[in-house]
Amino acid sequence: MPWPDPISLHGDHAFLEPLGLARHDEFVEAVQDGELWKLWYTFIPSPEQMKSEIDKRLEQQRKGTMLPFAIVASDTGKAVGMTTYMNIDAEARRVEIGSTWYRKQVQRTAINTECKLMLLTHAFENLNCIAVEFRTHFFNHQSRRAIERLGAKLDGVLRNHRRSSDGTLRDTCVYSIIASEWPTVRSHLRHQLATRGVKSP
Repeated sequence: MPWPDPISLHGDHAFLEPLGLARHDEFVEAVQDGELWKLWYTFIPSPEQMKSEIDKRLEQQRKGTMLPFAIVASDTGKAVGMTTYMNIDAEARRVEIGSTWYRKQVQRTAINTECKLMLLTHAFENLNCIAVEFRTHFFNHQSRRAIERLGAKLDGVLRNHRRSSDGTLRDTCVYSIIASEWPTVRSHLRHQLATRGVKSP
């Protein structure tokens, strides 16, 4: 039996639903907002790569290594990005939240904070995870700041961890939140959503 099982998660600003091809055209529209695939320090599929990216994530789901989601804005009902549980370790009960992207229009809004809160809540309170991990490129400063705003702590940097699509070697920053930290992180994220309205810090 795969762990974790596909599930939909609902919030005020957005909801997460199991990834599928039905929203392909919405993903294409979303990724064109800001031409996100041109960012050199991360991989975000281009419009032409979108179907193969969805297929790849669904294949990893079948193998039990990933649980991918579509991020859907509550006000429009349209997909604004993707996120996943990945590098799933069912025996140790650890997951990584990653392979995440949002259309430019909704970046730094409550949608990101709320999606992370939903994913972390499900991981710690329903899946009984002992830790949730986040990884990003050393030079992806926007992502690093966002991860740190969640309350995750830097575990370390994996130097020359992998080769990027442009051939350069990537140093990967590894962050985590452990189960004992979750109650404080949960309060922090709830406070952000309650006091910031539509903008995260």
